Amino acid sequence: MKRILPATLLVFGSAVGAMVLRTWTLLGPAHAVSPRLASQVAVVAPVIDPGEHCNRVLVETVRLGPEPPLDPEPLVGTWPAFRGGRRDNVSHDGVALADAWPAAGPPRLWQIELGDGHAGAAVYGGRVYVLDYDEEKHRDALRCFSLVSGQEIWRSSYPVEVKRNHGMSRTVPAVNEKYVVTIGPKCQVMCVERQTGEFLWGMDLVREYGATAPLWYTAQCPLLAGDVVVLAPAGKDLLLGVDCASGKIRWRTPNPDRWQMSHASVMPMEIAGVSTYVYAALGGVVCVLATGDGVGQVVWETTAWDKRIVAPCPVQIDPGRLFVTSGHGAGSAILELAADGRSVAAVRPVEKTVLACEQQTPVLVEGCLFGVLPKDAGQYREQFACWHPDVGVAWRSGPERRFGLGPWVVGDGKIYALDDRGTLTMLRASTSRYEELGRVRILDGRDAWGPLALAGRRLILRDSTRMVCLDVGTQP
Repeated sequence: MKRILPATLLVFGSAVGAMVLRTWTLLGPAHAVSPRLASQVAVVAPVIDPGEHCNRVLVETVRLGPEPPLDPEPLVGTWPAFRGGRRDNVSHDGVALADAWPAAGPPRLWQIELGDGHAGAAVYGGRVYVLDYDEEKHRDALRCFSLVSGQEIWRSSYPVEVKRNHGMSRTVPAVNEKYVVTIGPKCQVMCVERQTGEFLWGMDLVREYGATAPLWYTAQCPLLAGDVVVLAPAGKDLLLGVDCASGKIRWRTPNPDRWQMSHASVMPMEIAGVSTYVYAALGGVVCVLATGDGVGQVVWETTAWDKRIVAPCPVQIDPGRLFVTSGHGAGSAILELAADGRSVAAVRPVEKTVLACEQQTPVLVEGCLFGVLPKDAGQYREQFACWHPDVGVAWRSGPERRFGLGPWVVGDGKIYALDDRGTLTMLRASTSRYEELGRVRILDGRDAWGPLALAGRRLILRDSTRMVCLDVGTQP
């Protein structure tokens, strides 16, 4: 039986039934609806068996147009998840990108309107996947677009009430050849077939696993490891591995200390030659095995990094050190691991004026960490900075270049940094000096905080209501 999202999310009006109801529309208004039992109605707050996730939901999958034609030239590049395929926020596509822009900026390929929020794009197989929020219909909506034209191909959605809280949408889908997995702002998880958007299963991490949605909704992005999606409900279980084909739990990590969900996402890391998952929760940081018979077992955990708000993810500096950071006065720290990688041997504090990030995760390039300092970093507030953990601050962007809470991404030796007012800056990814290669206003909205996606020569960025695709490749 397929797992689907709980019935308590639904506002059906006069709709009744306990059968799965799915709508599929092909270029027209006709709806195919499965039979319903007139004697049964939607139940409020059903009792949920901890091992059962088969609660009914109305999931609409709507076809919006024919399959768009492919680019005359083969599409190169993917960005299949939050921070890219290696979760390091660096494009490894090997595509040459321009070192300079014309006065008007890089060519704009397309733009689309979105619901209010900060959800970023995942790119795979010439398609763009965004978990939007439809405020009019009160639905989380996974939308699939053509990477070439921006034409919407299909969308799969489910009902959920989300009130505006710095927008509604937050997260980036995870995509592979078979599946797309999403986590909505209220912690609903959905898995669909990648090509068609056909609904496979869903779960509610709050209702089914005792998760607590963070202060500004969850920003946790799912992590796909083959046919398993890794989630961090931080409820009765700290971490889960879920089979994408069936929705069944493959492994779990208990949560005896009742740590809670942060805004951060699970990060894959190789530590002492062992594949692991690392998660910064509200309560501490945990590292678990990612493979083998002991998958999900705790390798180490520490409460030395226990902050009330955690949005950035841990970053691995080298095999023996992790960097953790947060805003709101928290600063940063380096977790130094024991030689066998099975414990945290020391914690080295890092001042917030040296390097700390409030919302985005720093990126590691050539042994240096790059990021935007928080708004409480005094005279250095909101400046872009480069810091070597063993040497010190290499450079800051200066008081004339402040970036707010905006995101950044790295490709072909360049950093693309978007300030929260919609101005895009291209920097040399230099570890010695701040070198600006281009700067142009791309968006005129507000709160341009959503994670960037860099797939081949296509850079996808957004403000609170509009997403734009740019061609940042070398021009003929």
